[in-house]
Amino acid sequence: MNSQEMSIASLVLHASWVVQLVMLILVAASVACWATIMRKFGMLKAIKAKNETFESDFWSGSSLNELYQNAMHNVKACGPMERIFASGMREYQKLRERQITNPDTLLDGTRRAMRASFQREMDEIESGLSLLGTIGSVSPYVGLFGTVWGVMHAFTGFANMEQITLATVAPGIAEALVATAMGLFAAIPAVTAYNRFSSGIDRIASQQETFIEEFSNILQRNLGAQPVHAAH
Repeated sequence: MNSQEMSIASLVLHASWVVQLVMLILVAASVACWATIMRKFGMLKAIKAKNETFESDFWSGSSLNELYQNAMHNVKACGPMERIFASGMREYQKLRERQITNPDTLLDGTRRAMRASFQREMDEIESGLSLLGTIGSVSPYVGLFGTVWGVMHAFTGFANMEQITLATVAPGIAEALVATAMGLFAAIPAVTAYNRFSSGIDRIASQQETFIEEFSNILQRNLGAQPVHAAH
């Protein structure tokens, strides 16, 4: 390969099969990374909008029973916070139907139901983060492995040459370094997205935990009053 042929495509095509396999793995990782980033970005944006809409409705003074019925009729369109609320109200009503009137029992059952729903929602919201974390931490090392292997392969080829010049060394080294570059290309977006999404998810979790506490306080203040109203 001469210097005029040292394009990225030529370097990839002339690399050893091990380096090419490493590059293929890194390309697949990069595609998976960007697909996850786009999916998570859309998901978190939608969750934020739905939570804000429900929270606004919740504090508008509407009947909790009315909010619960709306949630039950629009399950697929509900956000995480609304589903957490619905889980709590469902458990609360079941306990009331069983003629349980002890405030502590009612509140404890309602809170347990909401905490279980909260954990399910967070598991769903956090899905994909582990993939980004894995790609971000592993890709540079995979690329480095490809580079080390490529350099070894290149120097093995130089052993049979009587005269070694920069023109003969450069292509083999460049082929190997492409793997490192591809590893970084996959890792940098993954790490950046992981950090940003983690911060956003932490805010969502905090917002939902605060809602659970506020809803529990409302039930405690209004326990036994029918219908119960979401009012400060």
